[in-house]
Amino acid sequence: MQIHQMAASLTFGDAIGNEAIYIQSLLRARGFDSEIFAEAADSILSGRARDLEEYESFSSPDNVLILHFSIGSRAASLAERLADKLMLVYHNITPAHFFTPYSRKIAVQCLRGRRELARLRKRASLAVGVSEYNRQELEDLGFEPTAVLPFLFDPERLTASANPVITRMYDDDMTNFLFVGRVTPNKRFEDLIKIVKVYQRSIDRKCRLLCVGQFRDVERYYERLVRLADDLELLRVEFPGQVSTEELVAFYGVADVFLCMSEHEGFCAPLLEAFQMGVPVVAYDAGAVAETLGGAGILVHEKKFDEIAELAYLLVTDEGLRRRVVGAQYRALDEVLARDDGELLMRFVSEISAS
Repeated sequence: MQIHQMAASLTFGDAIGNEAIYIQSLLRARGFDSEIFAEAADSILSGRARDLEEYESFSSPDNVLILHFSIGSRAASLAERLADKLMLVYHNITPAHFFTPYSRKIAVQCLRGRRELARLRKRASLAVGVSEYNRQELEDLGFEPTAVLPFLFDPERLTASANPVITRMYDDDMTNFLFVGRVTPNKRFEDLIKIVKVYQRSIDRKCRLLCVGQFRDVERYYERLVRLADDLELLRVEFPGQVSTEELVAFYGVADVFLCMSEHEGFCAPLLEAFQMGVPVVAYDAGAVAETLGGAGILVHEKKFDEIAELAYLLVTDEGLRRRVVGAQYRALDEVLARDDGELLMRFVSEISAS
């Protein structure tokens, strides 16, 4: 038996790509032949992914194929007609309405994903969500059986040395507010801008907003954010784009508070990254965010920007509060890392292969 993975894309720094690479390492360590097949891959990951069309030569009824699903793609269409036993890993599909004003291409892919997901109901031997939030959606759509395979978080990824240039640029007397994630409308970067504007106007002008993530295919949204920052006369908001692992470690290292105002998340891996890097988190309660936090961090239920700005100020200035919040985050992460998700993955694979 071979165990391979398939995804719409393998993108450097993307949560799905990171998980696929980590799963591959777990499978290979257990002696399985395991490749990743993707419709597209970043050049930096070209050696980690095979072209999607190559999979037919690997396909076998004895194989288990793990399909990472988050958007419409040729990967889903191909997996639907193959003979391999199929394990669907559902990362959630962002509702198309978030993208409609900014990218017709992505909105169409999201709508297509909904149709393709429905067609996989009878095809998947097992459908798992990376969160209970995702699993519940699969169940509501009629998938059976369903289960949760918690997002496989690789703690070794952020043990790289921090990029010294980034550290020198931002490790100063400014307060740094950080968010990490692709610059997409569902993540509500405009709300981050408004919170930091309140902070600069009412609390302390000596702060900056660092929004780390690529904005390919959503340039119109990025341009809107730049205009909003200009209109509000927001000082020091930066969009570094896609960064290396060493640069990402440096951004976490200079961050004072991690702010997340996203309105749709099937998991949100950067929350765990912030936990690992000792950055206190303030996050809006949407999608699987509360589930990912696991009772740690600070969860807000309303977007009252002035109150969120004041809360951020307390995390910056009240050392006792900051220590308690970060300590709770470390304990929550320890619980995540104590799970043997690799064994759970193998149990699911064994059940599928025996079916």
